[in-house]
Amino acid sequence: MSDNTFEHSDALSLARELGERCREHGVSVTTAESCTGGGVASAITAIAGSSAYFETGYVTYSNAAKARLLGVPQPLLEQMGAVSGEVVEAMVAGACIDSGADLGVAVSGVAGPDGGSDEKPVGTVWLAWGDARCQQAQCFHFSGDRGSVREQSVRMALRGLLERVADGAAR
Repeated sequence: MSDNTFEHSDALSLARELGERCREHGVSVTTAESCTGGGVASAITAIAGSSAYFETGYVTYSNAAKARLLGVPQPLLEQMGAVSGEVVEAMVAGACIDSGADLGVAVSGVAGPDGGSDEKPVGTVWLAWGDARCQQAQCFHFSGDRGSVREQSVRMALRGLLERVADGAAR
């Protein structure tokens, strides 16, 4: 993923398949993104006809935006930090509640090159998939530079959405 464009054919292939499955199962999706800066939504909307299953995406880079737009409780952000399973679960729930989507994904991580810590080094990315009632978070440790961490995060977000639509978890 370059600075402002989405180029990876792997992600576009995943987004294309996601669109086919969403239409097939009548599922709508949403995104709540931090470190990917809208990359997941960009991949989804790069596919013609995506408006049939994607209406709203959220880029909530700051904690204030996560609280204001997605309803993530401020005490949760302060206690757990933005890069945590609890926060991405709250993000995906908030995105689904606000958008009315059947299924969503949330991403928050440390893409680098700075900002990492011993506890959360650069490449640490939490993703969560789910809906307004049930979410599942998973931590990943991606390698490479900022662009590579963001690309890997986008692909993993799309794979998780695709698995959940294919498994019928969104119904």
